[in-house]
Amino acid sequence: MSSSGSTRAIIAALTANAGIAVAKFTGYVITGSAAMLAEAVHSVVDTSNQALLLFGQRAAAKAPDALHPFGHGRSRYFWSFVVALVLFSLGSMFALYEGYEKVRHPVELSSPVVAVAILVVAIGLETYSFRTAVKESRPLKGPGSWWRFLRTSRNPELPVVLLEDTAALIGLVLALAGVGLSMLTGNPVWDGVSTLGISALLGAVAVFLMVEMHSLLIGEGATAAEDHAIRAALEGTENVTRLIHIRTQYLGPDEMLVGAKIALVPRLDLAGVAATIDAAEANIRAAVPAALVIYLEPDLDRTPVPHSVEQKG
Repeated sequence: MSSSGSTRAIIAALTANAGIAVAKFTGYVITGSAAMLAEAVHSVVDTSNQALLLFGQRAAAKAPDALHPFGHGRSRYFWSFVVALVLFSLGSMFALYEGYEKVRHPVELSSPVVAVAILVVAIGLETYSFRTAVKESRPLKGPGSWWRFLRTSRNPELPVVLLEDTAALIGLVLALAGVGLSMLTGNPVWDGVSTLGISALLGAVAVFLMVEMHSLLIGEGATAAEDHAIRAALEGTENVTRLIHIRTQYLGPDEMLVGAKIALVPRLDLAGVAATIDAAEANIRAAVPAALVIYLEPDLDRTPVPHSVEQKG
C-alpha cells in the first residue's frame, strides 16, 4: 500500500478546498448567508485538515529510532484522528451555533443569486476532488463495497478525504437548498435550517472518523482476507506441519507485524529449520506485501494422536 495515491488525493482536496473557501467567504460577504458562512468555515477546516494529513505522512516517514524501534507509521493514524476532532469542534460546532442564531434571528439575504452561482462553482470543484479520491481509492477497495472499504481500510487518509469530500458535496447541496428556499418563500429561516443540517452532517462524519481512527490507533490486525492468505502461506510451506497460533498488527498503513508459532516436521536439523523459516517468511511476503516485520517461532507438533476405539459388536 503505497502512500503516493493518498498524497495525490490529499493535494487535490487541499487545492480545491482552498479555492472554494475563498469563493464562499466572498459569497458570504456579499449575501450574508449563514449557510454560506458555515460552508466557508467548513472549507477552511477541510483545507487545514489536508495540511495535517500531509504533515502526518511526513512524520510517519521518519526512520526507526531507539524509542520507536518499529518506526513512526502510526503518526498517520494520530493526525487523521486530529482531523476528525477539528472537523467536529470547528466545522460542526460552528455551523450549529451559526444555524441556531439564524433560525432564532433570521436575516434577509442580499444578492442570493451570487450565492447560488458560487455554490454551483464550488460543487464543480468539490466534484473534481471527490473523483480524484475515488480514483486513488479503487485499487485498495478491490471488489468490496465502499462501506466495507471505509470500515476496513488500514490507510487512514483516503477514507478521511473521501468522507470529507462526500460531506462537502452534501453540505453544498444543503446550502444551495437553503438559499433557494429562502429565495422562493421569502423566508430567510431556511438559510438557518440548512446550516443546522450542515452541522449534523459534519458531526456524523467526524464521529465516524473518530471511532475508526481510534481503532487504528490502538492497533488493528490483518483483514480477514490477509489473515487467510498468511495462514495459507505458512501452512503451504515445506516442512511446516501445522500453524499453532498467529498474531498480526498494523504498525502503520504500509507495514504489518506478523508473529506466529509453527510446528515443523520431527528431527529437522538446524539448517533445515533456518531454511524453513526463510521460506515461510518469503511465502508470507509474497502473499501479503505489507507483512514486512515477521517473527516465526518453530516448535514440534505436539497435537495428541487420538487412539482408535474398537466398536463393540
